[in-house]
Amino acid sequence: MTTTKTEKAERTGYGEVVARLQEIVESLEGGSLSLEASLEKFAEGVQLVKRGEKLLAEAEKRVEQLLSDDGRTAALNPPESPAPAAPARRAAKSDEDVPF
Repeated sequence: MTTTKTEKAERTGYGEVVARLQEIVESLEGGSLSLEASLEKFAEGVQLVKRGEKLLAEAEKRVEQLLSDDGRTAALNPPESPAPAAPARRAAKSDEDVPF
């Protein structure tokens, strides 16, 4: 039974994905590949990018779970700071304090 490039990509760790993508980019930038070979490398790169994105999403989900107090997924977004309070206005003491 032969293993396809897609199946190999699915078993590849993140570091291996990045290393292989670097190799592919270098070979494509070299300009010595035929059109067909370039297309094959490009297709492999697309599969590796998808794998890398999946691994990153899984890692992010795991980090969110570890950071949450109750085991459910918590957002990693920083809390929004409250809007600055408007300066307190002094109430007019008499009609003479009103500017009009």
